[in-house]
Amino acid sequence: MRARYKHKKPFLHRSREYLDAPIHAVAHHKRGIALQFARFRAAGLGALSAFLAVLGPGLLAGLSDDDPAGITTYSVLGADHGYRLLWIIPASTILLIQFHMMAVRIGAATGKGFVGIIRESWGHGWGYFAVIGLLFANFGTICAEYAGISAAGSLIGIPSWISAPIAGVLISLIVVLGSFHKVERILLIVSSTLALYIIDGILAKPDWSQVWQNSIVPHMPTSSIGWIAIAATLGTTLAPWGLAFIQSYAVDKKITVANLRWERVDVLIGSVLTGVIGLAIAVACAATLNRAGVHINDAKDAALALKPLAGSFATVLFGAGLLGASLLAAAIVPLATAYSIAEGIGAPASLDLDSKHFQLFYAAFVGLTVAAVSVVSLPKLPLIPLIYTSQVVNAIMLPLHVVALYLLASDAKVMGDARIGVKARIASWISIVLIIACIAALAVSWVRS
Repeated sequence: MRARYKHKKPFLHRSREYLDAPIHAVAHHKRGIALQFARFRAAGLGALSAFLAVLGPGLLAGLSDDDPAGITTYSVLGADHGYRLLWIIPASTILLIQFHMMAVRIGAATGKGFVGIIRESWGHGWGYFAVIGLLFANFGTICAEYAGISAAGSLIGIPSWISAPIAGVLISLIVVLGSFHKVERILLIVSSTLALYIIDGILAKPDWSQVWQNSIVPHMPTSSIGWIAIAATLGTTLAPWGLAFIQSYAVDKKITVANLRWERVDVLIGSVLTGVIGLAIAVACAATLNRAGVHINDAKDAALALKPLAGSFATVLFGAGLLGASLLAAAIVPLATAYSIAEGIGAPASLDLDSKHFQLFYAAFVGLTVAAVSVVSLPKLPLIPLIYTSQVVNAIMLPLHVVALYLLASDAKVMGDARIGVKARIASWISIVLIIACIAALAVSWVRS
């Protein structure tokens, strides 16, 4: 049913067709890229306006990869292997840039999220399969985000049955009641807390010559544990839910092919910052915990272990960064999953309308949040196996996801003139082979152990 929207103020290009548009189309137009460009250019910001108008998808999708599971993975990488395996973080960052740009390109060209375009191009069955796979993998990761909130709260004596529910309620209120712009603005502010990890890396006083050398020159692992660390780092940096989120979010923000020039800058900045922060976490733990022979199980252990080695301030920064990362990802991962669920059954998915119009989308978000908070709040629940299992599922799903992205991005029927070129297709296959090789090495190491 088409609904007429009553305007309080006139909009640009207000036509009869626009007035008779569905309410979700009106909302998209109301806060679309065109009006953002007009507002910024009116202020005389010139080229900066183009970048500010598209800022968000790349930055949020990238930085949310530095979630509690990611922080734990980077911490273990540095604590157990020192500087030796640091190269996997820059390598994973390059892959992150490549596939995030591919996902945004598909969203811009098709106007559909990952699951939505699979459903349209390959049939409903494959769409349902994608939804089930992402839901299965993502729920464990959502639990990991609230486990991170609980861990950060426990550093100052707040039990998980208090910190996790409070965070869940606040995040749900912001997402359900806030507009697209308000939600995006809050998430961008929260993401800035991750810069604290860069300070932590400097405070650890690492051997910078070792950092630079081992970040550039690959050293192969000498044990199955090392291969597991390599695969886990790749999986946590290039997470399937992040790839699904950036595509759906770019569609919700109304990024078009014409905007891709500046959106690439957004993706590049977000991905590079993700790699730098991950490297800073690994370096901090390599310079302190590895040197002292301290082994850790999660990010909370890393924060506590830093106190006698790098001082109380380092512990405070690590804990604050953990809280910020957890809050950011606790909003992003359920959003990514809610987008996928709605797209999988052909329902509208957007942050810009109230729950009356997009009931399924918001119901999925709130339902996932309540379920994750309930799991994390259970006393004496072994969260580490849950988190670890979710990362294993992510690693297994990653090759399937990147292959699907490649097939969609190279299909002229799907992409039209925006399909990727020959050089991009060759680079994609090289990256896919490397990813599969990493996962295969992980599988072999498990069989032998």
